[in-house]
Amino acid sequence: MKMLVTVIFPIEPFNSMVRNGKAGEILGRIIEDIKPESIYFSELEGCRSAIMVVEVNEASAVPAIAEPWFLNFEATCEFRIAMTPDDLMKADLAKLAAKWYDVHLM
Repeated sequence: MKMLVTVIFPIEPFNSMVRNGKAGEILGRIIEDIKPESIYFSELEGCRSAIMVVEVNEASAVPAIAEPWFLNFEATCEFRIAMTPDDLMKADLAKLAAKWYDVHLM
């Protein structure tokens, strides 16, 4: 399944890695290994961040995605399931609503 992964890099050790020329090399190695469908870099909560879309076929694949960020940058990683419009249509929301929605009038 597709997952949206948000990586937040604390100021350190990232600044030190930029200064010593290692940040780009390590980022490149991680991206090459993970092979995200897409990845974007931005700011989040006042820190550098990356947002990427990855394919995760089983839960045991998550550490291979998260650990490089944890170990190299002391980063935090958040994983969210990402659905395409087709995925959402397969969920059959109308059927779920009929099953679970009760009208409570006062």
